[in-house]
Amino acid sequence: MTDHVPDQPEQPEQPTDPAFQADPAAGAVPATGVGSTADLGTRFLARLIDHILLGIVTFVIVVPLVIGAIFTTGATGFNMFGGGFGIGSIVSSLVVAAIVIGYFALMEARTGQTVGKMVLGLKTVGPDGANPSMEVAIKRNGWYALSIIPIIGGLAQLAMAIYIAVTINSSATNTGWHDEFAGGTKVIRTK
Repeated sequence: MTDHVPDQPEQPEQPTDPAFQADPAAGAVPATGVGSTADLGTRFLARLIDHILLGIVTFVIVVPLVIGAIFTTGATGFNMFGGGFGIGSIVSSLVVAAIVIGYFALMEARTGQTVGKMVLGLKTVGPDGANPSMEVAIKRNGWYALSIIPIIGGLAQLAMAIYIAVTINSSATNTGWHDEFAGGTKVIRTK
């Protein structure tokens, strides 16, 4: 008679996604290589690529809207950086903020990567190590809404960007204020 070995429960398959190579919930990530947190310079270049693309898209969308608003209402004051009180400025500020926040939130929630992050081999992961939820991605990028504040919006947004850069650079885990505000997101290397 053969010995019967009871069925062993199947072990779950380990994810191969680089975001899961370490335990992000415990804050443990490799010091270098795939799965390590990205440094400020690399993150800056990824955002720069994204903002160049967003600049082109918003220019194509916003300029016709503002021109239409000016000619239909007689309003003046186109300023993408939050200055002025004309209807053109208000419309452009709202549209630009929606485009920028929408782009970052949708891309991060769906794939964990924006175009800039794809090019540079980076990925945003949520507190659980998976792609951030839409709520987390909006919280992480909501600071772009500062641009809608009349007159000082551009300066407030610049001040926030500098503060985020300082907090990323001074953190042992390369996480910024916006990462902490969103519950502990991280930007990791995928290659």
